[in-house]
Amino acid sequence: MAQNWYEIKNVDTVDSPSIALYVDHLQFNIKEMLSLVHGDTNRLMPHIKTNKMPKVMERLLDAGISNFKASTIAEAEIAAEAGADFVLIAHQLVGPKVDRFLELTAHFPTTRFATLIDAVPTAKLLNEKAKAKGLTTPIYIDINNGMNRSGIKIGEELDTLIAFLDECKSLQFEGFHVYDGHLRDPEFSERNQKIEQGLESVTDYFDTLKNTHPNLRMICGGTPSFTSHRMEEKRITSPGTCVLWDWGYGEKLTEQNFKHAALVVTRVISKPTEGIVTVDMGHKSVAAENPVDKRIQFLNLEDYQLLSQSEEHGVIKVADWDALNIGDVLYGIPYHICPTVNLHDEVSVIENGKKIDTWEITARKRRLTI
Repeated sequence: MAQNWYEIKNVDTVDSPSIALYVDHLQFNIKEMLSLVHGDTNRLMPHIKTNKMPKVMERLLDAGISNFKASTIAEAEIAAEAGADFVLIAHQLVGPKVDRFLELTAHFPTTRFATLIDAVPTAKLLNEKAKAKGLTTPIYIDINNGMNRSGIKIGEELDTLIAFLDECKSLQFEGFHVYDGHLRDPEFSERNQKIEQGLESVTDYFDTLKNTHPNLRMICGGTPSFTSHRMEEKRITSPGTCVLWDWGYGEKLTEQNFKHAALVVTRVISKPTEGIVTVDMGHKSVAAENPVDKRIQFLNLEDYQLLSQSEEHGVIKVADWDALNIGDVLYGIPYHICPTVNLHDEVSVIENGKKIDTWEITARKRRLTI
């Protein structure tokens, strides 16, 4: 009988619960991501938050991708260590992170780092601290075009912020960051229409601004809007999830042709009563922000229902109870891969159906050296 793509021949060397990373699918996804921008690596700024792994960063850099987005200073640090040319930390930095960011820029002089601002006080503080260290810091203005999670809306307040930036000699204004992660309609034409409508006023403002700031760039979206923004050559795209892919986006973004490169490996550890099996996959090993029936999709189990999870246990109702034995391996696609990766220290690297290596998920830590 032919082996299913996800089955690991030497699975006895893979502990559970854990993540298995399939190198051929990872490489496919990188190539597919590149193909969607016709090989123009200048239009790609993948988000590191999904993978958090130096070894994955090396694969991206080997493909010619050298600009990245990050959520944390630790993620930015692994990108710089791998040789990234540019990293945007897509957060408005507050507290000790401001000093850490400036230390990061000084520590890795061959990588350009930028960060987001959406308010005058943030710009004032960053400008003062950068000036004290003799640094010039690239910044992007975070634009709120409807998600209402962060950013500043188009209008007078934005006018005031841009005017203030002209006074900040230690800040280098480089463009807009526009994240539209709230637009996830399964039908692409409907999603695309909403994305473009949401950008109309932003684009008009941006185009006018370029009359006085000709070198500005606009960094747009994430994975859900990647297939929209990639069609507009002036926009820089920043997908992240598509590097590994997951059940949630695979279900919603049907126009995108990515493969599942990371699975959760779990084992049956008990058959406590008829019709019920328990696996060693609690909510410490798979993202638990969604209802229990939207956390994992098993590839080698049919007619089942994940009933509950505690910290180290997953309780599953199964139709064919007699067919399952204690110790049996189950392979599952996480509904949300990004926070699932963040729960693990390492992945088992699978190539040609075998575990060949282990890669560390280094940037799940909040702090590395800086």
